[in-house]
Amino acid sequence: MSSVEIISFNENHWQNRWNDIKRIYEEGITTGMATFETKSPSWEEWNKKYLQICRLAAVSDNEICGWTALSPVSSREVYKGVCDEAIYVSEKHRGKGIGKLLLQALIKESEANGIWTLQAGIFCDNKSSITLHLKNGFRIVGTREKIGQLNGKWKDTILLERRSKIINYI
Repeated sequence: MSSVEIISFNENHWQNRWNDIKRIYEEGITTGMATFETKSPSWEEWNKKYLQICRLAAVSDNEICGWTALSPVSSREVYKGVCDEAIYVSEKHRGKGIGKLLLQALIKESEANGIWTLQAGIFCDNKSSITLHLKNGFRIVGTREKIGQLNGKWKDTILLERRSKIINYI
């Protein structure tokens, strides 16, 4: 793999590369450790879920290796700077630092856009993702026990958050 570039995608870019984004998401579904979802959304559903800002992709040799995006935690004004983050890395590029590059770029981009808190809900058995987040300034808030079912089995998630030290931080 040659060098990896993290790029910001607008809506047209994402729609044009939807098959790549969807494939990477479906690879995450297959692991059973990335999401409670069991099928990928349509482009319209995905586009509605994620904010138009802070949509980033890791690209190498014109291939999307991974992506990250933010979704709001609430429609209430008081929480406008609090977002859930999602990071997905293609199967063949896992373990190569792509997740780290994406998360670090997302942190920087989110702060530039006024986001003061990032949250992540990660399955307890996804140790590599938990470690990645902890190494990048997230803290464990707690465990959400039996928060949802995946294929008929109750699963716990670890709730992590990262509070910006540069946005309205006292």
